[in-house]
Amino acid sequence: MVAAASARATSLVELGRRVKAASRVLATAPSTAKNAVLLGAADLLVDRTDAILTANAEDVTRAEGLGTSAPLVDRLRLTPARVEAMAGGLRQVAALADPVGEVIDGWVRPNGLRLRRVRVPLGVVAVIYESRPNVTSDAAGLCLKAGNAAFLRGSAAAISSNLVIAGALGDALDKEGLPSDGVTLVSDTSRAGAVAFMRLRGSIDLLVPRGGRSLIEAIVENATVPYVIDGDGNCHVYVDDSADLDAAVAIVVNGKTQRPGVCNATEALLVHRAVAHRFLPQVAAALHGVELRGDPEAVALLGPGATEITDDEEWSREYLDLILKVKLVGSLEEAVAHITRHGSGHTEAIVTRDLASATRFQLEVDAAAVAVNASTRFTDGCEFGFGAEIGISTQKLHARGPMGLRELTTTKYLVDGDGHVR
Repeated sequence: MVAAASARATSLVELGRRVKAASRVLATAPSTAKNAVLLGAADLLVDRTDAILTANAEDVTRAEGLGTSAPLVDRLRLTPARVEAMAGGLRQVAALADPVGEVIDGWVRPNGLRLRRVRVPLGVVAVIYESRPNVTSDAAGLCLKAGNAAFLRGSAAAISSNLVIAGALGDALDKEGLPSDGVTLVSDTSRAGAVAFMRLRGSIDLLVPRGGRSLIEAIVENATVPYVIDGDGNCHVYVDDSADLDAAVAIVVNGKTQRPGVCNATEALLVHRAVAHRFLPQVAAALHGVELRGDPEAVALLGPGATEITDDEEWSREYLDLILKVKLVGSLEEAVAHITRHGSGHTEAIVTRDLASATRFQLEVDAAAVAVNASTRFTDGCEFGFGAEIGISTQKLHARGPMGLRELTTTKYLVDGDGHVR
C-alpha cells in the first residue's frame, strides 16, 4: 500500500509532484505493461477480499451510526460479488484497445509537410468522489490504461475501504516495475484538504468530481484546475400516448428501484394524459416501497399515499432515494419543455411505439444520453461497452456522457518535414 499509505505523512503539494513524475513514466508505458498491471490488480483485489470487506465493514458501521440513508449506505457497502465485479472491471479494461498512439487523422500539405493527429495521455487525472469505493478501482484502472496517473481523493465515509483498494493497485504497479505513485490516494478527507486538492495547478491536468450537488458547487466555486462536471442525474421517463404500457411499467420500475442511489436512476415520470388513467394505477401498483409525489392530476390517479408537489423547485431535485416525481403532460412538446426546464442534462428516456415521436424526442432533448424504449439505468460505462467509466459528464467540453478511455486522452500533432522552413 505504498502510495496510499504515503499520503498520511506527505504534504499534498509533494504528493502532487510525485504523481506528476509518475505520469511521465506511465505516458510511455507499453500496452503490455499496463495490461499486466490491471490484471495483477484484479487478482490482488480478489486475493484481498477479506481485508477489503473488513475495512468496508468499518466504513458501513460508521455510516449507519451517523444515520446515513439506506440507499447511500448501499452505495458504500461492498460484498464479495461487488469486489469480484471491481476485479472484472479491471480485466475488461485490460481487454480494451489502448487508445494511446491512435492516429486520428493525417494529411500531407502541398509543400510536402506531413501531419498526424494522435491520441496521448492527459497526464494526471484527479478524481474527487463520495462514498462509492468501487470508484477507486474503476477510475484508477481507466486512468492507467490511458497512460495517466490517478490522483484520488475519496470521502471520509469510505476511507478504510479506499486505502486497501488503492494499495492493491499501487502494489500491482510496483510489481511490473512502474511507479506506485501512479495510483495515489489522499487520506486527508477534510474540507480544507478538498479545496487544496482542487487548486493543485501544475500537478493536476484534469479533475473529475463524482458526487452530489454540494461537491459540484464546491468545485465550481474553488477549483483552479481544469475540470469536467459529473453532475446531478434528474433523469426523466416520458410515457407517450402510443407507448406499450407493459414495457413502460418495466422501464420505470427498473429505472427507479434497481439501484435508486445512483445518478442514472429515474427520478421523474412524465405521462401523456391520453394514457394516464390506465397507466398510473398500473405503475403505482408495481412500484413497491416507492414514495410517489406529483401534480394534482397525477396524485388523483396514483391513489392513496401519493402526495402533491407544491414547490416548483422540487421538479429539479435529484432524490437518490425511493421517491418518484410524477407529472401529466398533454403532448411530446410539453414533455420536452418540462425536461428542458428541470432536467440536469444526464439521461432522458421516452417510451413510445411512434417512430416520429422517438426521433423528435432524441433530436430535441438536450442531454448526454437520450434513450428510446430503454431504462435510464443503461447510461453507464460498462453498459456502453467501455469496460468502466471514470464519470458521466453532464457538460459539453471536453467530454459528455460516460467517460471511458478515449475521454481520458487528448491529442497532439506530429509534424514531419524534410528541411522545411516557412
